[in-house]
Amino acid sequence: MSPEHMTLQQFRELPRTELAEEMEQLLVSQFRATLLMDDAEELPLDISYFDLGLTSLKLTEMRRTLEGILDLSINANVLFNEPTVGRLLDYLVDAVSDPSHAIAGAIPSTN
Repeated sequence: MSPEHMTLQQFRELPRTELAEEMEQLLVSQFRATLLMDDAEELPLDISYFDLGLTSLKLTEMRRTLEGILDLSINANVLFNEPTVGRLLDYLVDAVSDPSHAIAGAIPSTN
C-alpha cells in the first residue's frame, strides 16, 4: 500500500524503522510533485526546501495535503523553523510513532 493511502492508525502500527521509510516515501513524493521534479531526480533531504525552489504558498498547500493524508495537524512553525525534508521527516515520525508524547505543533486532527 502506498503511504498516500495509509491511515494514521496504519502508520502508528508500523515498527519505527518502517514508519520512517514510509514517511520518507510520502514526503519525497509530495515534495517532488510540488517542486515539479521527475522520479529520476534525487530530492536532497538536508537542503532547505526554499533553496530548492519551494514557496511559502506551496508549502502551506503541502501542509494541508499532509494533514489530510496523516490526519494530523501540523503547526506552520514546524515547517519554517528548520525547513528541510529530513527535519520534517524526523518530526513527523516522532509525532506519529508516539501519540502520547507532547510534541509542540503536531496534534491529532479532530476531523
